[in-house]
Amino acid sequence: MLGNYPVFPILLSTDMAASRAFYHDTLGLPLLKQEEERLVLQCGDGTQLVISSSTIGTSDTQTQVAWRVPDIRAAVADLRARGVHVEDYVAPDPVTDDGVADMGHSWAAWFIDPSRNVLAVVQPKG
Repeated sequence: MLGNYPVFPILLSTDMAASRAFYHDTLGLPLLKQEEERLVLQCGDGTQLVISSSTIGTSDTQTQVAWRVPDIRAAVADLRARGVHVEDYVAPDPVTDDGVADMGHSWAAWFIDPSRNVLAVVQPKG
């Protein structure tokens, strides 16, 4: 049943003004709705990203949201041009080369928002 319906991620923010600036101003995501406790941003193919106010944020260090991109190197270059810090990782896993990791099935690069949510861009192989 749920496979027939769109899904939208909800990220937690400890600073809504910083989140708005990061997602709307820095990343360039169109702002569809802004409320005191919530932002709704437009992403590709009619999808949305919701940012919800939180007093504690997230303690997760895993990727919470990933954008599928056609060219990982171009996406990383665009993020950097916008002033976004792309993370670099060393062993044990994953190892990045200029911010990009070979995950076997895809290439990925990670960056972190002002509320410490881990975000990624991913280019599937093949």
